[in-house]
Amino acid sequence: MVIQTLSKSRSLAGIRVGFAMGNKELIQGLNRVKNSFNSYTIDRVAAAAAVAAIKDKEYFTQCVTKVINTRERIIKKLNSLGFNVVPSKANFIFITHKDYAASDLFAKLREKSVLVRYFSKERINNYLRVSIGSDEEMNFFIEKLQEIMDEI
Repeated sequence: MVIQTLSKSRSLAGIRVGFAMGNKELIQGLNRVKNSFNSYTIDRVAAAAAVAAIKDKEYFTQCVTKVINTRERIIKKLNSLGFNVVPSKANFIFITHKDYAASDLFAKLREKSVLVRYFSKERINNYLRVSIGSDEEMNFFIEKLQEIMDEI
């Protein structure tokens, strides 16, 4: 089964649209129970936007290329700051640093209006999940991260 949202790849985060492709019987089963899991119905405007976005392959390629380029640039910068970055092909990365607790970085970043995800679960409790945003957002993230590292 392939499941994909249209949030980053098609710039449709606000309408919360995605799709699933897979075995016919599996998709039929999902259709039978989808309303018990997904309380967000798709209106005609959202459906039209999704169809138009899926048809616009050039824009899709531009969006994906931009995310990849930004992700790779940020990974290089984080590596230069001593962060270990888990290999990623997604629109987010998991990062950790041997000298800084993820929980501390999370709290300090939040104080500086930078939102990342921290999970207090075993095996990932010293990692932050960083979504890849615009160049401006990612530059702000790196700037604030460097400030925090200089302060600690």
